[in-house]
Amino acid sequence: MSFAKSICHCFEGARPQPRRSRHASNEAFGGRGRSILPVAVVLIFIFIFILTLAVYSSADVLRISINDAIQPATAEYIARAIEVAAANHDQAVLIEINTPGGLVDSTREIIEKIVASPVPVIIYVTPSGSRAASAGFFILESADVAAMAPGTNTGAAHPVILGGKMDDVMKQKMENDAAALMRSVVAKRGRNVELAESAVRESKSFTDQEALDKKLIEYIAPNEQDLFHQLSGKSFKRFNGNSITLNLNGKDEGKTQPIIDYRMTLKERILSYIMDPNVAFILLAIGMLALYAEFNHPGAVIPGTVGVVFILLASFSLNLLPVRFAAVAMIIGAFALFAAEAKFASHGVLTTGGIALLTMGGLFLVDAPIPEMRVHLLTALAVSIPLGLITAFLMSIAMRARRNKIVTGEQGLIGEIGIAQSALSPTGKVFVHGELWDALSAVPVAAGEQVVIRQVEGLTLRVDPIPASRPVMA
Repeated sequence: MSFAKSICHCFEGARPQPRRSRHASNEAFGGRGRSILPVAVVLIFIFIFILTLAVYSSADVLRISINDAIQPATAEYIARAIEVAAANHDQAVLIEINTPGGLVDSTREIIEKIVASPVPVIIYVTPSGSRAASAGFFILESADVAAMAPGTNTGAAHPVILGGKMDDVMKQKMENDAAALMRSVVAKRGRNVELAESAVRESKSFTDQEALDKKLIEYIAPNEQDLFHQLSGKSFKRFNGNSITLNLNGKDEGKTQPIIDYRMTLKERILSYIMDPNVAFILLAIGMLALYAEFNHPGAVIPGTVGVVFILLASFSLNLLPVRFAAVAMIIGAFALFAAEAKFASHGVLTTGGIALLTMGGLFLVDAPIPEMRVHLLTALAVSIPLGLITAFLMSIAMRARRNKIVTGEQGLIGEIGIAQSALSPTGKVFVHGELWDALSAVPVAAGEQVVIRQVEGLTLRVDPIPASRPVMA
């Protein structure tokens, strides 16, 4: 028995240890997993943060160029550029401007977009010799950063209206409205409010150095790179009161942030082109001439199509410009005089009057505040004189054609000479225009004699004999 017990104890000692349950092992692993999870989350957030910093540090500067009068196409172009810059998280929008001024409504729309822009807007008057006059001065002062190139000027922002002298009350209202807009914009930018207002009320203008010394702008720079170097690391106040600092220096020493040019779309380029008052006047004049040609030659199709297209393009353009409808009436009256010239023998008096009306209608067509947005005298004369002569010439041809004797059909036979193929007593046959006709004559006519056709009645001709010429005796 003792031997058997000893054997049993030996086997009990060699019995394997009980394994831990699977649940216990999972708990141990889950504990290690829970300790690793916070570390992984922190690493992911650090990676995202570094990536975000890299994106923002490499953000570009979006550049657009304004080298024309301020008009609706300009406002749309600037608004779209600011939206794109905000969507791309660009560091800034650089607007290079050279303008003589423009429309008040478009200027206000641009200012609204600039002051509400989430991306800082830099207005830079460039190149040397350029200007930001009138509406351009308002836009310059609305910028987060205002800068000018050497040899540029700005100011002369007094509101102007054409079409006669304003009464004192209306003049004062326009001045006060423009001055209030200037004060509201300049005060938020921390610039010289009193001097900026004097550009509105007294039409004062400033050189680049004068604007800098009198705190109307912040920088004078010969190029974008120099401007960015001056601006980098310096804080400025935005319209909402927040102060920010831009770093526009590039990663490489001496380099600046990449500049991306943002150009007009095809629609904006076409709109900007046809909104030139000179182009609109030419389109309108050619369209009316083409319609006139279609009315004189019904069924030609091409002149009518060209006329409708050109007049619709001109109407679209003029709809966006301040147009005098009295000038449109003058243009229509000019074409009426051209048409009357062909009907009445005025020996060129009506044509001259039409040319004068068309010229004055073109000059007064657009009531713009600056000469660059009006029809030029040279354009008005270059269109009016040839157009008046061509229209009068075409109308005279049409009127002469209507007065000419009809040479086809029944009416074309009257007055023609024929030969009696048989005796007419009173009826017979007559040969005329290569055809045999039944003829009736009140006077007997012998065969072979000539007759003249007086009337056509159905298929019968009424004729009279032509007396034979007698020889003259010496």
